[in-house]
Amino acid sequence: MDQEKTGKFIARRRKEAGLTQAALGERLGVTDRAVSKWERGICLPDAALMLPLCQLLGITVNELLTGEEVIMENYKAKAEQNLLELRRQEEENNRVLLRLETVIGCLGTAAGVILILAGCLAAEALPWRIGLIAAGAVIVAVAIGFALCIEHDAGYYQCPHCGKAYVPTKRAVVMAPHLGRSRKMRCPYCGQKGYHKKVLTR
Repeated sequence: MDQEKTGKFIARRRKEAGLTQAALGERLGVTDRAVSKWERGICLPDAALMLPLCQLLGITVNELLTGEEVIMENYKAKAEQNLLELRRQEEENNRVLLRLETVIGCLGTAAGVILILAGCLAAEALPWRIGLIAAGAVIVAVAIGFALCIEHDAGYYQCPHCGKAYVPTKRAVVMAPHLGRSRKMRCPYCGQKGYHKKVLTR
């Protein structure tokens, strides 16, 4: 997906519709700076804004993502191509998030353990020992909390029984026994319990 091409397409259709960036932004509930970023190819509109934007510009979402008018003969092929590209981007974004989870979890835990060991072994004064051990415990808890939040937000969990992928509640993720990134939870679709594997896309 070429963001620069999509941006130029948005700009052209906006001008053809007789709208300024400010006027388009006002109708969509965003600033003219946001519209300018779309048109310069810096970022794409949020998914929630794509349909209203397309209605204002008189185009389809498929044409918006493609960055050009699509003739009916090519419509299905372009739609499939855009869906595959969106899926690839989602997969890559989730992969990056899970890498970040690993880094935060490992570094936070290592830093916390070092402080706890320093408190137990190195510090002689009791207040310093208590302070270092408490600081280490807090760092470990915060790192694990952040890592769990990232794991919850990245991708989906897939039921081993019915194969459906879904996003569980944060409470379910925190409370579930786990092996790596597989967590023992109840499927909201089939109701069966099992180790649900983390997957990057539906």
